[in-house]
Amino acid sequence: MTDKDTSEIEELPPHTCWDLLRGAGLGRLAVWVGDHPDIFPINYAVDHGTLMFRSGQGTKVSHALSEVPVAVEIDGYDAPTAKAWSVVVRGQAEQVRQLQDLVDTVDLPLLPWQAGQKGIFVRIVPDLVTGRRFPVADPGIWQTPLSQAPRSPME
Repeated sequence: MTDKDTSEIEELPPHTCWDLLRGAGLGRLAVWVGDHPDIFPINYAVDHGTLMFRSGQGTKVSHALSEVPVAVEIDGYDAPTAKAWSVVVRGQAEQVRQLQDLVDTVDLPLLPWQAGQKGIFVRIVPDLVTGRRFPVADPGIWQTPLSQAPRSPME
């Protein structure tokens, strides 16, 4: 990587990260399961400086609600500028249990893709929100003289 490559990486301030998060809605939740990390897709909504998602019982929820912090990564691409962005939210997940808090989530667009019981509402309270934006490299720079060479079929 050259200095030119790294100079084109823009570190995003938190308010820009939150603007991007409000426009996305799909991310990946990283949790610690036993002796390894695991990653789950989530549909989320931004709510007063936190991320909310709903789910059913299972590995994702049980480990997200443990004492171990979680991380959520959300990525996007802005075609007019040919720039990609990535935002990471790190923090603690907590189950929303108070009736008033649950009522407040009714208007949030928490629409899981998978059918089934999704009655557990989880709020991620961030300790850290970071992001960056960068130009997408032309795929041609990764080509080598062997890139178009014939290959044996994989069987």
